[in-house]
Amino acid sequence: MTDRPSWAPPGIDITVPSVSRVYDYFLGGSHNFEVDREAARHALQAMPGISRIGQANRAAMRRAVRFAMDRGIDQFLDIGSGIPTFGNVHEVAHSLNPDANVVYVDNDPVAVEHSKAVLDGHQHAAIAAADLRDPRSILDHPETRRLLDLDRPVGLLLVAVLHFLPEQDDPYGVVATLRDALAPGSVMLITCATLEDGPLRDSQLGVQAAYQRTSTPLLMRTKPEVERFFDGFDLLEPGVVPPPCWRPDTPPDEDDPAVRHGLAGVGLKP
Repeated sequence: MTDRPSWAPPGIDITVPSVSRVYDYFLGGSHNFEVDREAARHALQAMPGISRIGQANRAAMRRAVRFAMDRGIDQFLDIGSGIPTFGNVHEVAHSLNPDANVVYVDNDPVAVEHSKAVLDGHQHAAIAAADLRDPRSILDHPETRRLLDLDRPVGLLLVAVLHFLPEQDDPYGVVATLRDALAPGSVMLITCATLEDGPLRDSQLGVQAAYQRTSTPLLMRTKPEVERFFDGFDLLEPGVVPPPCWRPDTPPDEDDPAVRHGLAGVGLKP
C-alpha cells in the first residue's frame, strides 16, 4: 500500500505520476509522491540537466511578467500553473503592483488544492480548476470572470504546458480561442520542449520516454511549430529562442546544453 500524505486530496490516484508534481520535484518542491519522484529520476538519468530547463522556464516567466507590467498590464492568466513555488506570478506582479490580479489554472487536483492553501487570503490572486483542452471553461470560469477584465490587456502565460497537448486536442485551435478572447495590447508567453538545435537529442528522447509513464506524455515541437502558435500576434524580439536567451537580465550560459532543449517566445496582440 502507498501511504497517502495528509495534504493529498481524496479521490486522486497517487499510483500514476503527474506532470505538475514531477515539475514540482524538479523545482525543489515537496508536494509530490514517490511515483512522481521515480518518473523524475528516470528523466534525470536520461538528462541530468533537465531540472535546469524548468528553472530556465520559470526565470523566463518572471522576465515576461515584468515586461508586461512595464507595458502597463496588471492582470495575468497563468494556464498550467502547477504547484506554487517561490517566485510565482503573483509574487513577481505584486512586488511591482500590489493590486495586480492573477488567475492560475490547472487540472491537477494536488496543484489546485495546494494553490488554494497558498493563495488563501489573497484578494488579487486565485486558482481555477480547469483544463487547457477546453479553453472556454477557463475563460468562463467564475474566478476568471471575477478577477480579469478581458476588455483590457492581459498577460497570458503558457509555460511548459503546450508540449502536453497532442494534435488530436487541437493545440493551435486552443491557443487561437484564447487569443481571440484577449484585448489588443495583450501579451502571450509560450515555452515549449524541443529537440531542435539541442546537443543532447538522445537524452531528450530518453526524457520523452520517461514522461510516457505519466498520464500526459511529453511532445516535442520545432521552432516553426512553436512560431505558429503566435499567429495573430506580433512576435517580439528576439523571437522564439531558448528560454535563457529571451531578454536575459544577465548574459545566458551558452555552455549549458540542457536549456537549449526548450524554446520561448512572447507575442503582442495588435
